[in-house]
Amino acid sequence: MQLKHILSLERTLLFDCGSKKRLFESTAHLAAEQVPGLEEEVVFEKLIARERLGSTSLGGGVALPHCRVPHCREVVGILSKVSPAIDFDAGDTEPVDLVFVLLVPLEPTEEHLRTLAMLADYFSRDEFKARLRQSADRAALYDAAVEYHPETP
Repeated sequence: MQLKHILSLERTLLFDCGSKKRLFESTAHLAAEQVPGLEEEVVFEKLIARERLGSTSLGGGVALPHCRVPHCREVVGILSKVSPAIDFDAGDTEPVDLVFVLLVPLEPTEEHLRTLAMLADYFSRDEFKARLRQSADRAALYDAAVEYHPETP
């Protein structure tokens, strides 16, 4: 699995959203525009419902919100670099500036679990986070994400 299979330049964002709620609103809007069959209100509600179960912050300024969405036919990624960083109820209390939203079909698949594991691995690597944080524009952020291939330990 490679990020380029679930992420597109159009679903890669640099923005100032101010809050987790506003981030989810913008993400839901973008998802509905970019992915046929997805409804903005439903995506927003699913993201909020998942976050109520517990923060999806991984710590270190990173969050990985993910949820199952009706009419989602394949795994969809949306990457955001947020400035200034926002409160995400993180266990380490650090505000979040890198957010990778993962929308997946209602039916559980092995692909969903592999993708979550891959993203958790990537975001645990300082090199990957630094590449994303150094990106000056949307295209550079997208390239930094999809061109990253970690060396296996």
